[in-house]
Amino acid sequence: MIHFVGAGPGAPDLITLRGAALLREADVVIWAGSLVNPALLDNCKIGCEIFDSSRMTLDEVLAVMERAEAEGKTTVRLHTGDPSLYGALREQLDALRQRDVAFDVTPGVSSLFGAAAALGAEFTLPGVSQSLIVTRLAGRTPVPEKEALRSLARHGASMALFLSAGMLDEVQTELLAGGYAPDTPAALVYKASWPDERVVRCTVGTLAAAGAEAGIAKTALILVGGFLDAPYEKSRLYDPSFTTGFREGKT
Repeated sequence: MIHFVGAGPGAPDLITLRGAALLREADVVIWAGSLVNPALLDNCKIGCEIFDSSRMTLDEVLAVMERAEAEGKTTVRLHTGDPSLYGALREQLDALRQRDVAFDVTPGVSSLFGAAAALGAEFTLPGVSQSLIVTRLAGRTPVPEKEALRSLARHGASMALFLSAGMLDEVQTELLAGGYAPDTPAALVYKASWPDERVVRCTVGTLAAAGAEAGIAKTALILVGGFLDAPYEKSRLYDPSFTTGFREGKT
C-alpha cells in the first residue's frame, strides 16, 4: 500500500495523528526534502528506507513505489502541507491506478492555515470577505489565462498566493492592476510554524520593497486583503438576538 501523507505546514507536531502513525509504520518513505521539515523523519523506524524526492523525477519516484510494493513493503509518500494543494498529487495517483497499485491519501494542515495562525488572522470576516482565493502567479509553470492574477484580484476577496515569493515585483504589479488599492493590507509569512518562522506585514503597494528588505524570496506565502486589518462585523451566530437551531434569540 502507498500512503500519501500531508506533513503539515512545518512544525513536527502539526502532522495529523494518522499521518504520524503511518510514518512510524512505514518501511519506505519518499519525502519532499526541499519543503518538508526533516524533523518529521524522526518518526521513522530503524531500517526504514528514505528517499528525497527533490532529487528525483516522477519515474524514479514511481519506480521506488513499485519495488516496495513488489516486496510487500508499506510506503509513505510525505508531502508538504496538504497533498491536494500544489502537490503534484494527481499524476502520481493516476500512474498508480494504471499499475493497479493500492493507495490512500491522508490530508494535512496546509501552510495556508499555518500562515493565518502566525498572523492571528481569519480569512472570512463578516462584512469584509466571505471568500478566499488560493492561487499563484504564473512563472515557469503557467496558470490558465482565465486565472491570471490581475483577473482574480478584481474580486477584492481574501487571497493567498503560493509559489510566488520570488516574483514580488510582478505580484505587486498584478494585484494593483487588478484593483487592490495600494494601502490594502498584505503580509509575507516565511516558513509558517517552523522554528525560523518570520512574519512581515506590509501593504500591496509596499509588498515588493518589504520582501526585499526582509530578504524573503522563497518558502513564503503572500496573504492579501482587508481581513488582515479592517473593521468587521461580529458573527451573527453568537449574537444574543440571533435565533439558531440550538437557542432562541433574545431581543
